[in-house]
Amino acid sequence: MMNEQPERVFSFDMSDLVQKSVATLYSHLITRPTGKAIRLGIESQLCEHGGRCVCVLDFTQVVILDYSCADEAVAKLIQRFHGADRPADAYFIAKGLAEQHREPLEEVLIRHGLVLVADAEGVGNILLGAPSMIEQLAFAALELAGFATAAQLADGAHHTEAEVASALESLTDRRALVPSERPEGFFALTALLAVAG
Repeated sequence: MMNEQPERVFSFDMSDLVQKSVATLYSHLITRPTGKAIRLGIESQLCEHGGRCVCVLDFTQVVILDYSCADEAVAKLIQRFHGADRPADAYFIAKGLAEQHREPLEEVLIRHGLVLVADAEGVGNILLGAPSMIEQLAFAALELAGFATAAQLADGAHHTEAEVASALESLTDRRALVPSERPEGFFALTALLAVAG
């Protein structure tokens, strides 16, 4: 299982990035140009690395997040690393999400058909965006297990192994979990992050 670990974990304090990117003392992620500046800064580091990595977007100190900045800084960032031509094998986790962050993030993720693993205050690890019901269930079960096969996750569920396997493959394509060849199965991103940390 060691080969599934990320080569590197990047942690980006979104509040610190906005202060450096636009020379402000405030922890407000507002305006599309601010979001673009933050995204380009993150992209450059991930592209330079080029390998497998987990990227933690830390919103703990962010006071305000508006929709346009969420679209530029988060949705477009995730999209950049989705396709086969992605410049790095990057996976994303949002951390420190308060209620005021979730609404704009959810809206932009849904608009683009994306999902994002998130550690939300008072809720724990959830899947934001546009997952199907079975994807949500498979994600929650994998979060509890850390690593599992489709058969293990389907055991005791109200879905067939084929349905669960399809949901897991979809979440793999959407970069919300990591597949493993040996042993065959899937890792929760948070489990890999815990091992790497």
